[in-house]
Amino acid sequence: MDLSQHRPNVGVVLFHRDGRVWYGRRAGTQGPHDWQFPQGGVDDGEDFETAARRELFEETGVRSVELLAATPGWIAYDFPADYIGSKAARGWRGQKQKWFAYGFTGDETEIDLDAHEQIEFDAWRWGRLGEACDLIVPFKRPAYAQVVAAFSGLETMLKGG
Repeated sequence: MDLSQHRPNVGVVLFHRDGRVWYGRRAGTQGPHDWQFPQGGVDDGEDFETAARRELFEETGVRSVELLAATPGWIAYDFPADYIGSKAARGWRGQKQKWFAYGFTGDETEIDLDAHEQIEFDAWRWGRLGEACDLIVPFKRPAYAQVVAAFSGLETMLKGG
């Protein structure tokens, strides 16, 4: 697949010590598929892990993390034909993402959805990694299935199993 028309992006799966993962509900969206992991663009000259940590902080307020794993290559998705989001309007066909799994080492009081002036999420919760594909918008499901497969061993490891 030619990914030259896909916007470089990073995604983050934040793992709780007990193996659950962090989900944010996208602000200003209608359900039922409005929960997702933090994600965002890569600034010029920024390496992928720096971008992942920055996006995680901007969207959740979280800084207290340790790197657990990262996907080796791109995980990509196309925008639907009727998608009218700002990225599609700027000529992107979709997004190509590097995904990072972090272990949350802080206290939940650190989570601040207002940490950045542009609010991405209006609610958050912990859940099972396997729920991801049922919670995300349908056009991102194949990408999320790849993320779940890449990081599923971490859920088991953290749960002590």
